[in-house]
Amino acid sequence: MSLRLNKFLAERLGVSRREADELIATGKVIVNNKMAVLGDRVDEKDKVCYNNKTISFETNFLYLALNKPVGYVCSRHAQGDTPTVYELLPKKYYKLKTVGRLDKDSSGLILLTNDGDFAFQMTHPKFRKNKVYEVELDHPLAPLHQQMISDYGVMLDDGPSQFKVIILADNKSKKSLQGVSENKSFETGENSASFVEKKRYLVILSEGRNRQIRRTFAALGYKVTKLHRTGFGKYELGELKSGTYAIIKP
Repeated sequence: MSLRLNKFLAERLGVSRREADELIATGKVIVNNKMAVLGDRVDEKDKVCYNNKTISFETNFLYLALNKPVGYVCSRHAQGDTPTVYELLPKKYYKLKTVGRLDKDSSGLILLTNDGDFAFQMTHPKFRKNKVYEVELDHPLAPLHQQMISDYGVMLDDGPSQFKVIILADNKSKKSLQGVSENKSFETGENSASFVEKKRYLVILSEGRNRQIRRTFAALGYKVTKLHRTGFGKYELGELKSGTYAIIKP
């Protein structure tokens, strides 16, 4: 079975199809000793090289879920004394790439893979994969601000930021909201006056801009004191302990 060259490269190099197209356009990809062009297709009989290295047609795709602790960065390279998430993994997984990121001060679900097409499907805005976070603020969110973020959005330097904010009352309410990471619609009656003193919230958003949740609340005068991701698309953190990982299916 033949594949489009950009899909082949994306899956095996851990890049997006757009990035694969850019590699082809720069002349760095060779197919059967000829410079590849956009739109080429390849199969198992073809010899594909990138940067003078042969890329095997057959590959074993891997998908991991990691519960990232606070204090680790989603990078292969340490930033000063700050460790990377790869220090939590066996060396055989060091070539996997993170699917999106969490900043050093955030914790929770991180996906890793060597399947660039999967990463693209999970992160490109057009697929609108919901990400679910438990968030704590330094003081209670005013009902007007909660409505503003959820219904209208807050203007940031890089454009408007809008996401759903739900008050977290207790563990029972958290369980009742399981499944929102799968882009399902939901209703809740927990935004009542009895919970106005709460500082814990569930945030659901489909974007993935840099520190978007922290910046959105900061624009309204709040500081995020805890940010923990529990869901990404159809994947949920579940009982995975902090600092541990599990193999998952795409």
